[in-house]
Amino acid sequence: MERAALILWGGWEGHEPERCAEIVQGILSDEGFSVTKETDLQILVESDPRKYSLIVPIVSMGSITDAQCKALTSAVETGTGLAGFHGGMGDSFRNSTNYQFMTGGQFVAHPGNIINYRVNIVDHSDPITAGLEDFDYRSEQYYMHVDPNNHVLASTTFTGEHAFWVAGAKMPVVWKRRHGQGNVFFSSLGHLASEFDVKEMRTICQRGMVWAAR
Repeated sequence: MERAALILWGGWEGHEPERCAEIVQGILSDEGFSVTKETDLQILVESDPRKYSLIVPIVSMGSITDAQCKALTSAVETGTGLAGFHGGMGDSFRNSTNYQFMTGGQFVAHPGNIINYRVNIVDHSDPITAGLEDFDYRSEQYYMHVDPNNHVLASTTFTGEHAFWVAGAKMPVVWKRRHGQGNVFFSSLGHLASEFDVKEMRTICQRGMVWAAR
């Protein structure tokens, strides 16, 4: 049976949300999903988001109303999957702690901006990261406030070069979790659409979205 996915895109243009939404649509279509793309979060209130197997937010620094957030979190609590990447999901709605409780983390800083750093695979047995080795990456290295309940799949360690007081901090990069009956997946990789050209980044994101979907 074909599964339905909803991509919500918008927010800060610096994260290239429209292009990222197109790429994600292509990935999900190849995986057999019927995909709806929407820029107006009112679709969460005006239709039933529980009909989607998966919702992918690509909305950096946006805002969400209490009613929209309740519709979204209720859908995930009853089994709709949630998956996303970088600020599109990890810095979507700074005004909503209910949203952050669901996603398992919130962006707070990227010391040094675009830098070279190492991503370490933490769980080699999980199907999302199976077969992948540690890899070098060039992007924003996200410093996040994270939920201790996350199942961390990959991490990165801050050198302290750009913020000496966080030297040695090991930060989750990829995680999965449950929220009610729903699967939730997040990867902090993906500042620009071109990062989908990095095999490891694309593989992790693709597998994570498929895993999260109902």
